[in-house]
Amino acid sequence: MLTEEATPARIRQWKTVYAEYAPRLKPNRKTGGEMAAYLRKRYPVTELADERLRQIVIQNMLDNEHSARKLPAGRQPAAVVFSVADEGAGRRLYARREAPFAGVPVVVGIELETGFFHAEGSAALWDELFAFRGLDAEDLQNFYLVAEYVACAGQYGLLGDALR
Repeated sequence: MLTEEATPARIRQWKTVYAEYAPRLKPNRKTGGEMAAYLRKRYPVTELADERLRQIVIQNMLDNEHSARKLPAGRQPAAVVFSVADEGAGRRLYARREAPFAGVPVVVGIELETGFFHAEGSAALWDELFAFRGLDAEDLQNFYLVAEYVACAGQYGLLGDALR
């Protein structure tokens, strides 16, 4: 999860990672439904029946030009929102939280048609979901997305699955 300024040095680093990995990566992007199933399987979650939160996820996806292009023609966006409990596997997310997320519940919103997601309260969960979701052919043309994927997938042992 990008939480710091994109400095010229950092951008050069992303481009170096991109040059090394982009030619070796294959598209492996999961659907929003697969992401929701993964989250349900890995963590104690409660689906929130909050239309306002679902609409926030949808609007954030639509406001992001890159993500909005992934909405299939003729399909309407649909989102689910989950709260992750501070118990079981969720306990480690709460224990390893970054300072800006102290006291904030871990909440994940997933747009089901595109795989766009938002994770609040845990950068580690954002990284894990980004690594699990993977990249499609369009994403593989973006140096930042490739560099971020390589970092996240490497952290969760998922990089080997995406290499040609």
